[in-house]
Amino acid sequence: MTNNNDAVFRDAPIPKAVAQMAVPTMLSMLVVVLYNMVDTFFVGQTGDANQVAAVSVATPVFLILMSFGNMFGIGGSSLISRLLGAGEGERAKKVSAFCCYGSLIWGVIMIFVFLAAMPFILSVIGTSEYTIGYARDYLFWISLGAPFIIFANGFCNLIRGEGAATASMVGNMVGTVVNIILDPIMILALGWGVTGAAIATVIGNICACFFYLFYFLRGKTVLSIHPRDFAVRGIIGGVISIGLPASLNNILMSLSNILLNKYLAGYGDNAVAGMGVAMKANMLVVFVQLGLAMGVQPLIGFAYGASNIRRVRGVVNFSAICTTVMGVLLTVIYWFTADSIISIFINDAAVIEAGVPMLRALMFSAPVLGIMFVLQNALQAMGRAAAALVLAVSRQGFIFVPCVIIAGAYLGMTGIIFSQPVADLFSVVMSIVMFIYIAHRLSHAAESAA
Repeated sequence: MTNNNDAVFRDAPIPKAVAQMAVPTMLSMLVVVLYNMVDTFFVGQTGDANQVAAVSVATPVFLILMSFGNMFGIGGSSLISRLLGAGEGERAKKVSAFCCYGSLIWGVIMIFVFLAAMPFILSVIGTSEYTIGYARDYLFWISLGAPFIIFANGFCNLIRGEGAATASMVGNMVGTVVNIILDPIMILALGWGVTGAAIATVIGNICACFFYLFYFLRGKTVLSIHPRDFAVRGIIGGVISIGLPASLNNILMSLSNILLNKYLAGYGDNAVAGMGVAMKANMLVVFVQLGLAMGVQPLIGFAYGASNIRRVRGVVNFSAICTTVMGVLLTVIYWFTADSIISIFINDAAVIEAGVPMLRALMFSAPVLGIMFVLQNALQAMGRAAAALVLAVSRQGFIFVPCVIIAGAYLGMTGIIFSQPVADLFSVVMSIVMFIYIAHRLSHAAESAA
């Protein structure tokens, strides 16, 4: 079976190709944002700041599960797009089958790991005596849903590798709509609070899994999840080498949130809840730009696999301009409506007062943050595992952690809340320097080959 998206990947004008791949992916990421905001919104309607804080400190653990999905999804998508560009469709089938069964097996392992490590997890994520019980209830159900969370998030990214951006978006929407319907019932009507939020999230992911299974059973795909196509040899290295940096980036993002909550805990649960709400609101800005970057990754991977370096650079440059324009517009909107945005999530004056300056601080890097996402996804698409790994561990690790520690010690809460935008700006500069160097080497190699 041929790939119906070859024309878009190979021949379409760059603006049209970017729009066709990026718009569904951006909408899909908006769905992810909504997915994450819904729990906080409905838990906030209980009027209990402790439950809001519990969801805030527990969310990084949920994001770690999502990051494992990205390990299989982004790693597999990158390899699949390059294989399709090189005309190796049969091997692409083996990649998708490996990612299917690998994600399910890893999810089952995570159930036992998370449940066994629950006391340790609760001790390090920043829970207080008032939030630890709520956080435990939330994480128990999230842990049980690990296979479905990893599979759904993996295949959301994986099928995008063959250009099925719309199907990826619909799968996300299925899970989100189910979650939105169940949240008010389970959180408020049944009075289950954070437990209801977790159960609704797991059920939403289960429904998304069924959608992706249906997508494959229809047979209108060049990929496969049939057991006969499952292979490890010659596949696992290509998936993990790119998927691990992508996963590590999300894991470090979760760990950085945990570190942030630990430092903010010294300023009270209202500060933790305020930052939790601010970061949920900021997810819209971050994920829209990330969605564009992830959407164009298959375009870049296909062009790279076909040795069309000129098209690689064209897609990257156009995407960087688009994401910068979006970042500027969203920053202006958020800056002047910060009070209203925070108050959507919770009607608590103390939490709103804490959250508004936090949200504005997070927006300092928003105008240019998308450039880093575009370049990082470009490096992943081209199989540049080492460069992608360096960027992954820098933004949320080598740069962010010292910023929090040093700024927190000398500037208090103000330093803590400005640590993320400072780390973002340093990472943007680093990504630009790295990509220019690698692109120059690729162009030189292409000219020498010609």
